[in-house]
Formats: sequence, C-alpha cells, structure tokens
Amino acid sequence: MIGALLAASAPTVSSAADRIPIPSIRYLSIMPPIIMIGGAVLLLGLASLVSRPLRVRVSTIGSVIISGSALGVAIWQWTDVQSHGAHTYIAHAVVMDGFSVLVTMLIAIAMLLTALVADGYLTREGISGAEFHVLALVSAAGAMLMGLANDLIIIFLGLEILSIALYVLTAFNHRRAASGEAALKYFILGGFSSAIFVYGIALTYGATGSTNLTQIADYLSKNVVLTNGLLLAGLALMLVGFAFKVAAVPFHMWTPDVYEGAPTPVTGFMAAVAKAGAFAALLRVLFSSLGVITSDWQPIVYALAVLSLVLGAVVALRQRDVKRMLAYSSINHAGFILLGVEAGTSRGVSASLYYLFAYMFMTIGSFAIVTVLGREGDSDHDLTRYRGLAQRQPLLALCFAVLLLAQAGVPFTTGLWAKLEVVLATVSAGAVPLGVIAMVSAAVAAFFYLRVAVLMYASKPEVTGETGESGDEGARPPACPDPGAQIGWATPQAASGTVTTLNAELLLAGEEAAPSGEAEPTVVRVPALTGVSIGLCVAATVVFGIIPAPLVDFANRATLLFLGH
Repeated sequence: MIGALLAASAPTVSSAADRIPIPSIRYLSIMPPIIMIGGAVLLLGLASLVSRPLRVRVSTIGSVIISGSALGVAIWQWTDVQSHGAHTYIAHAVVMDGFSVLVTMLIAIAMLLTALVADGYLTREGISGAEFHVLALVSAAGAMLMGLANDLIIIFLGLEILSIALYVLTAFNHRRAASGEAALKYFILGGFSSAIFVYGIALTYGATGSTNLTQIADYLSKNVVLTNGLLLAGLALMLVGFAFKVAAVPFHMWTPDVYEGAPTPVTGFMAAVAKAGAFAALLRVLFSSLGVITSDWQPIVYALAVLSLVLGAVVALRQRDVKRMLAYSSINHAGFILLGVEAGTSRGVSASLYYLFAYMFMTIGSFAIVTVLGREGDSDHDLTRYRGLAQRQPLLALCFAVLLLAQAGVPFTTGLWAKLEVVLATVSAGAVPLGVIAMVSAAVAAFFYLRVAVLMYASKPEVTGETGESGDEGARPPACPDPGAQIGWATPQAASGTVTTLNAELLLAGEEAAPSGEAEPTVVRVPALTGVSIGLCVAATVVFGIIPAPLVDFANRATLLFLGH
C-alpha cells in the first residue's frame, strides 16, 4: 500500500518540479561579489582554526588577494561586455554591462586600498584578528550587488549587506566611546532609512506590478497612468533611502558624527564604497526604470543637489576637527555627483561615474593621512595639529596638500575634470542656474581646503620672553585688548593681554583658540602599507589629472544598458 501511494505521488512531484522555473545562471556576471563573500568566509574560517587571534598582516594579505581577484574578474567582465555586449542574467535580476563593471572595479580598488590603510591602524591600536577585514569584504560585496542589480529586491539586499557590516565597523574601536555612539546613531537612522526604502519598493510594486527594473520601464512606456500618486509616493520614498546613503541634505544628519566617531580607515571606506554603491543603484533605478517619468524626479534631485552643495560647503568652514570637515566636504561632493543625475542624460551618467572614481582615490588617500596623524587612540584630529606639518614631514604634507587641492578642483588633478564634467553635463541639459550654484559652492569649499594646506606650510612661531610673545611681529592680529571677546570666544591668553601667532591665525580664520597647555605635535611614523596606499591615491589623482583621457573614456564607455551602448 505504501508503494502504491509513493507511485501515485511520484508523477505529481515530478510534475510540480517541472513547473518550477529555474533561471539559467552565468556565474561570470556575479563572480566578483561571490569572490568577496567567499573570501570573507574563508578568512573567517582560517581565523577560527588557529589558537591565537589571526595576525593583522595575514588578514591584510588575504584581503588584498581577494580584492585583487575580484578586480581581475571585473577586467575579464569588461572584455566580455566589449566583445559580446551587455546582457541580463538570472531571470533578468542582474545586469552585466559597462556600468556594473566600472562600479565593481571601483569598489574592489577601494577595498584593496582600505586593507592597506587598516593594516597600520590595527597594528597601532593593538587590534588583532580578521574581523575588520571580513566585515569590510562583506560590505564591499553588498555595494557590488547594488551596482549590478536589475531588480529592486536585489538592490535592497545589497543595501542591507552593505549597511549592516558598516554598522559594526563603525563601532569597531571599542576603546572609544565616540565610536559606539556613532554606530548607534548610524544604526538607528539607517534602520529608519531602510524601512522607508522598502516601503517605497512596495508602493512601486503596487503601481507597476513588478520589482524588475526592465519590466517597470516596459510597463510605464506602454501604459498611460491617469493617476500616478502611488508610483510617485514609491519614488519619493526610495529617493529618501538613497539620499540617506549618499549623505545628501536634508538626510545628512548622521554624517558628521559617524565620520568623526568611526575608526578613520572605516570613515574613508564608508565615504568611498557606500557612496559608490548607493549612487550606482540610484542611477540604475532612475535611468533604467523610471526614465519615462524624468520630469517627476528631476526637480527633487535638483533640490537635493542645491541643498547639498550649499550646506556642505558653508558648514565645513566652521569645523576645526579635520574629520568633521571632510564629512561636510563629502556632502558637498554628493551634491556635485547629483548634478550628473539631475542632467538625465548619458553624459550625466558618465560624468557621475567619473566623479565617483576620482573621488574614491581622493577620499581614501585623505583619510589614510588623517589615520596616520591621528596617533594612538585615533582621536587627535584637531586642526591645530596640522600646523607646520611640512617642516616635520614634508612628503606627507605634500601628499595631503595634493589630495585636498584635488578635492577643491585645482588644475592637473582629477578633481578639476570631475567637477568640470558634471557641471558641463548639467549645463548642456539646460540647468544653467544649478551649474552656477555648483561653481560658487566650489569656490567656497576651496577656502577650507586651502586653509588646511596653508596651515601645514605655515612656519612655527618663535616664542620669546616669558609672556609668550611671538618673534614674528608681522603675524600679529590687529591690536585689541581681548581678541577672544571680539568674536565671542575667550582665549587662554586674554588675561595677560597676549596671544600667540597660532591662536591669532585660528581666531582670524573663525576657529577657537588652541589651549596653551597642549603638547607640541611630533613626527609620526607612516606604516609601509599605508604609505603605499597614500602613494597610489596621489599618483592616480595626479596622473589621471594630467592625462585624463583614459579614465574619461572609460567612464564614457561604461554606460547603462537601456541607453543602447
């Protein structure tokens, strides 16, 4: 009887199995994130098999090999796309085109550079084990998924993989209370933004009947929607989620505190990788899926860009902590990248891609130097500590000056071409006022970049006598009985009626005076691998600034699938 029942049920099971659609999988299209996640699992398994915590150098070498392998596969993907064109795979859920390959390369390079920077940081802080590198590899894999996704569900999965690992990395330095506070704020606000984003996905599905970007675009092109309130609500909520991840105003409130509290290598990684993944997904959704309703989302992006440009540049002027200054700088950069998004053209997409690639080198290199100068404890980031750096460590000061000036957009750096590309894309699309606002904000932002550069090359004041008077009379501020009182801050020297040259310069720049009892800055050791990372970032920034054609052409060829390239 049991045999008869099995025989009767066998055809049913077989028939059911035949009805289950099994998509064909081309593993080349998803190989880079598989390598990153698989490598993280192998690294974690190796760490669990040894009796002592895994040495930092072993984890670093493993991360470099894993990231390099993902980069090699991405180059293979690029060759395949150029030979056979762009295609969708796995039931049209992922795309392998020039756009996704460029994003994959960017993230793999960022992970490799971050591993080199983190090696010296972890050794200095006495942190062993593979956990840092494992979390960073997983986070990078999530960003890669966002770049190759052709479905809103895949974008959400990539977003969560990226974010959850970043929450833990932000709190990684358990010795600093600020690190835990930053992680808590990031986690709470990130949870809200993820919930808003997934609700936007639900509303978009309700309006179009699909989460696949290609099918959504097909639906909107073939159907006239008389009342599109549901679709616009879904679009607005998804834009909120994306704006949070790219740190666009007014969804930037987490950025200064998180950037300041997180371990500095994590801050650089976050600024480069999280922005790349979020902007990749934003470009894919708006251009591949919602290009039919461009007139509905362009005004929103326009407003986000203006707010980010203005607030990022203006508020950064008032920061005396270098990490907070770079946090507001990243908000300003997000506004520039949004210029390419707002343009709504293939030129805008290419310009945004180029800006992301150039920004990756500039920000990781900058935060690598800040990591070195932060000293043990990673809390010494006051602006006064950078005074006279060129006299103590001229090569390090030169590298930082180049990276800062590149972010300001000076000639012979990638920063100039990046800003120029997005502004020209916006102006060519007819948004001339937005281009003007961008250039004005760039001029304002140049001040705080130049302020740090000038401070590094400022000579150390020669103090004579017992009153602390400076021997450099030309550097004195205008005589006044209490300089601190005139701008609302009291200075330690006000009681004696004297002020040092350093405090005078800071007061004139709108900064608080440094306490007179602080120790003099000393020469810091630059770890070898961190130095390699800084050198690579500076070299890429200068070489591609002098010879921009290869990188510009690379970004132009890495266009979205729907554009027909």
